[in-house]
Amino acid sequence: MQRLFTFIFVHIILLLVLFSACKENAKESENISLIGNDMKMSEAKPVKTPLSKEFKDYWYAGKAEITSYKLEQARYGELRNGSAVLIYVTEPFLADKQVKADQSNPDNVSVLKLNSTKNFLTGIYPYSIMNSSFYPVSDNQHAIKLTTSVQEWCGQVFAQLNNRDKFEVNSFSYFESEGDQTITLDKANLEDEIWNKIRINPNNLPTGNINMVPSMEYLRLVHKQLKAYEAQAELNTEATLNTYKITYPDLDRTLEINFSKSFPHTIENWSETSKSGFGPNAQTLTTTATKIKTLKRAYWQENKNSDVFLRDSLGL
Repeated sequence: MQRLFTFIFVHIILLLVLFSACKENAKESENISLIGNDMKMSEAKPVKTPLSKEFKDYWYAGKAEITSYKLEQARYGELRNGSAVLIYVTEPFLADKQVKADQSNPDNVSVLKLNSTKNFLTGIYPYSIMNSSFYPVSDNQHAIKLTTSVQEWCGQVFAQLNNRDKFEVNSFSYFESEGDQTITLDKANLEDEIWNKIRINPNNLPTGNINMVPSMEYLRLVHKQLKAYEAQAELNTEATLNTYKITYPDLDRTLEINFSKSFPHTIENWSETSKSGFGPNAQTLTTTATKIKTLKRAYWQENKNSDVFLRDSLGL
């Protein structure tokens, strides 16, 4: 009887040891699984570009950077004299509503906003073009939002791209063939965000054979489909200037942006070569913009008649 009791007792102890070992193995396996998931999640998170003190001192001083340019704009097969302005400023942005935040909040996304404007005449009537891009200073995702509007005496067009699960685009035009459109695009490089990336981290510009959505301004002016096109992008360095060049073979179009090699990577000039005009009047022309003057101003506070003289400083 005693032997039977000893036998049962030993087997119970063995079963308890085995059960404990299995439990530990299962727990260890679970931990490995969790670590693996954490690694995958970590790998999926885009890396943020750390902001230097130099960057913070320049872009978070409560002022915008305003740069004026002498513009020669190709339109309807001719070059038109005009002006262009690039206005860069940082601001808090709501990632969900994708609008400027009215109040400070830890969930706000800090963006470098670019408002770019062009004004030129085509004969008797004027053109006014404005683009806005809202790009995270962390440089770890595509622009959160883009907008483009073109006004002239024939009418106006407006397009807005929102960066959600995919790119969601709403486009409105007075042309029957374009009309009101809602478009969904897979994520791709955006030409309109390149101007922001240059100012934040030009070393992170996309290069090589890429897919890129051309500027919405260009696509609206030439009435091309809004989508990503194959492109070749290259970054070339000279003594004091860098040149970022994008070539679209299918569009027969090239964009070159020249900017200072050193911080804050100011955009000195740019050129855009493509077909201008329609039908037999179409010919290859080059739009150019050359810097006139840069000011750092809190322009939103300078809205009195007595502030108009500041436009003279910009050569406008």
